[in-house]
Amino acid sequence: MKVAVLRGGWSLERSVSLRSGARVEAAVRALGHEPVGLDLDRELLHILLEDGYDVAAIALHGAGGEDGTVQELLELVALPYTGSGPAACAMAFAKPLAKRLWRAHGLPTPAAITVSAEAVRELRLVDVLPAVVDAIGLPLVAKPARGGSALGVRFARSADQIAPALLAALSHDREALLERFVDGRDLSVAIVQRGGGVEVLPIVEATPREGRDFYDFEARYTPGATVFEAPADLPADLAAEAQRIALEAYAVLGCRGPARVDLMLGDEGLQLLELNVVPGMTETSLLPLAAEAAGMTVADVVADALATALH
Repeated sequence: MKVAVLRGGWSLERSVSLRSGARVEAAVRALGHEPVGLDLDRELLHILLEDGYDVAAIALHGAGGEDGTVQELLELVALPYTGSGPAACAMAFAKPLAKRLWRAHGLPTPAAITVSAEAVRELRLVDVLPAVVDAIGLPLVAKPARGGSALGVRFARSADQIAPALLAALSHDREALLERFVDGRDLSVAIVQRGGGVEVLPIVEATPREGRDFYDFEARYTPGATVFEAPADLPADLAAEAQRIALEAYAVLGCRGPARVDLMLGDEGLQLLELNVVPGMTETSLLPLAAEAAGMTVADVVADALATALH
């Protein structure tokens, strides 16, 4: 079977995608198939139309790969692909939209407001930021509305830090979330499809080493910068509740194939942060760690994703 492994692209997460793609290619090869690494560029459609691929394995992170763009193009050329469809990708990638949908279904997610660059410019929203403090409380987190790997995320622990944190987030996207900060344990719930059914993998807890405020880009992708525990040390009922929330978040968006749901466990209990439709597959990524805790290999995860795509 000839597998197009899509990696790279134009987003700020390109370097991570190339690492994920290399690992997916190795897994495809280990499964006895023929992987061909392809970048997300102007030659892609031409290559896909002429070179006779059986399926595409998506290892693209960020814009173009997780927002439904490449998924729509693959459907246009009738090539099966791994992961969620265009609509689910678009909803998961737009954090404000995903949070609204989850809240409408009764899922716990931190209070937040969406702020656009246009609102800052045209409505002088910065002048009324103290009202944000009243609505959400401090500390809060400013994050780009779209994107991953914690790029552009800033904290505001006092009112005078909100504006610079917001502007930093807006430098990565035209919209930003101002979200109530949850101080607690960083949990990840990976979901895969196996044998036609959805399976939740063991929960992984990520704890950045001393000197880091949170699980940022460097903590995610620098070996040794974070301590991972898989499975996380949680009471059975709490672990089951985290998995239930993750599964429902996955179902609400209409996801399929592999995904990763990020939650925080704080004083108010479990809080749903976001869902990643193309989980990282690097050596420090969370889904491979969860798979290992479940007795699976990266090749097993890729095999299941390809089977789901084809059937």
